Amino acid sequence: MLKRLLLTVPVMLGGMFFPVEEGLAQSTQSDNHERDTQAIIVTGKGLVDTPATPAYDTVTLERDTIVSSASGRLEDVLSSIAGFQQFRRSDSRSSNPSAQGVTLRSLGGNATSRALVLLDGVPLADPFFGYVPFNAVAPERLGRIRVTRGGGSGPFGAGALTGTIELESADPSESGFFNASSLMNDRGETELSGSIAPKIGDGFAVLSGRWDKGKGFYTTPEDQRVSASARAAYDSWSASGRLVQPVGEEFEIQLRALAYHDKRTLRFDGADSSSQGQDVSLRLVGRGEWQVDALAYGQWRNFTNVVISSSSYTRVLDQKDTPSTGLGGKLEIRPPLGDSHVLRIGSDYRRSKGDLSEDRYGGFSGALLGQRFAGGENSDLGFFIEDDWMVGALILTGGLRVDRWVNSGGYFRERNSAGAAIGDDHFAKRSGWDLSYRAGGVLDLGGGLHLRSAAYSGLRLPTLNELYRPFTVFPVVTNANAQLRNERLHGVEAGLDLAAMTGVTLSLTAFDNEVKNAITNVTLETNLRQRENIRAIEAHGLELGVAAHWGTVHVNGSLAYTDATSKGSGAALNLGGYRPSQAPQWAGSATVAWEPYSGARFAATLRHIGKQFEDDQQTDALPAATTIGFFAKVPVKAGLSVIARIENLTNTKVITRNQEGSIDLGVPQTFWAGVRYGF
Repeated sequence: MLKRLLLTVPVMLGGMFFPVEEGLAQSTQSDNHERDTQAIIVTGKGLVDTPATPAYDTVTLERDTIVSSASGRLEDVLSSIAGFQQFRRSDSRSSNPSAQGVTLRSLGGNATSRALVLLDGVPLADPFFGYVPFNAVAPERLGRIRVTRGGGSGPFGAGALTGTIELESADPSESGFFNASSLMNDRGETELSGSIAPKIGDGFAVLSGRWDKGKGFYTTPEDQRVSASARAAYDSWSASGRLVQPVGEEFEIQLRALAYHDKRTLRFDGADSSSQGQDVSLRLVGRGEWQVDALAYGQWRNFTNVVISSSSYTRVLDQKDTPSTGLGGKLEIRPPLGDSHVLRIGSDYRRSKGDLSEDRYGGFSGALLGQRFAGGENSDLGFFIEDDWMVGALILTGGLRVDRWVNSGGYFRERNSAGAAIGDDHFAKRSGWDLSYRAGGVLDLGGGLHLRSAAYSGLRLPTLNELYRPFTVFPVVTNANAQLRNERLHGVEAGLDLAAMTGVTLSLTAFDNEVKNAITNVTLETNLRQRENIRAIEAHGLELGVAAHWGTVHVNGSLAYTDATSKGSGAALNLGGYRPSQAPQWAGSATVAWEPYSGARFAATLRHIGKQFEDDQQTDALPAATTIGFFAKVPVKAGLSVIARIENLTNTKVITRNQEGSIDLGVPQTFWAGVRYGF
């Protein structure tokens, strides 16, 4: 299907720009008068949000917020929504890429994403590891972000266990024909970006690029540094292209391509990692009487990583090659059923395939000890149906989803230094069907008050990484587990949204979620862990949001309290009652922005994350941390502005890793200055 759609692109584009036959040209001329009186509008977006979207706990970030964070990083923007978290507190400049899994509502416990992240409808997570390559998506390319906490899988696809994060690209009306920025910080690190969005035919194209490079800061505290300690250097670039064109009066085709490459050093000289990717997608959106959203995509990714011993400071593991491929697509149809119903019927498919090749070395001799190879394939075919029903002031929604999943081709091979096989495991194919549901409602009581409630379930397949790849964060070794079962979520929530007065809105949500068969890294003995399904992770709590606008002042706040506990079983029986690793009870963010005149913006963000634990035994703590970020934009002339940013204004010590007292730190106080044009 993907090959057929990709082969269709040049034919479609050729038909847009070149006459195919005389009859078609004559027909086009006869329609000129109608085209003159009825402009064709292309948006580059998907179908509009359904009426029942507000029935779930949803937060939307608009472009002004997206492009005015203190760090200029996407993960920093998303952190303004309490409950969003990566596995570690580090951002994509100073963490290992494979630790950038995303979750919501403190339903974490390992580095794989439990929330589904979509870029223009396409899953963004790495097909092998499940982490999100935040460095591949520059915030300035986006026009809107919508985060749904909870909500289950529904029509979004398997993987939306704890929620869905939808990233929507900006169109030329939002980004302008041309924009660019150049900034430097007090360590001499640079950030360069630019885009151009020319009109082509009745549609448009967008070409953009970004390059971030820096020597980084020391993640190791000064009193723990040794001669081999290194700064968290980074060198990352990404390039993106989009082409949007109308096909007739009711359809538009959207072609997108993305390429990125990222290199980082973490903790010690030689502890280098890299990630790279090339993604393409083709989307056909129909906005006629029968609405259609058809999507096909392909992803080609790779990852490398060198592990350095924390005692001998020599290479002990070289994860030299981890190529993976993700292929998939989606078809959603909304038939015309009158004004009272919006029905969504469709199917989606995802296939992930990947392989690992790594070399093991002696910690003191440096000699090659052996090689390991692992890999496999996962696939998921889903069918969904969901209906929104408008009954006066009440909107009801309900839907079902069924998934056919397959784990196949799994293997793990090991050789000694002479190349002789010392292990050759091939794992049996596993498959099954899983049913998910979601239902909810929102009631307009008048006076700006809306009540909502929802119940839902969701599904996440173990990643290839969890099933087949062991890993080391020296000296701790974590083994894979080819027998892992699918995670299943069941949740309920209720809340209200209140427009309390002109320019002020409040939201409050109470939730109770449970992830059954939760996959976590279980401690078996000192320096040895194993990926296991535990009985469940339970999380219940409250989420509060506020947005206010008084003239030139804007206030946005988000606060989450989550009581999350593990329910142990088997080898993890002793985990019962413990908080999942990396899961805070409290998280909050508040931003005050002042826009005194057109184009000017001054914003300060206060962010707090509560105490977390590094491990499943709650022995190594990550203390609570509160930071302040600052952003300023001052126009100088004709679209050109001066930019100033400050990360961690108070230079708060943020501990991002603590393994028996061996500590990593987050970004220190950092000053940025530069110029921006066009946005």
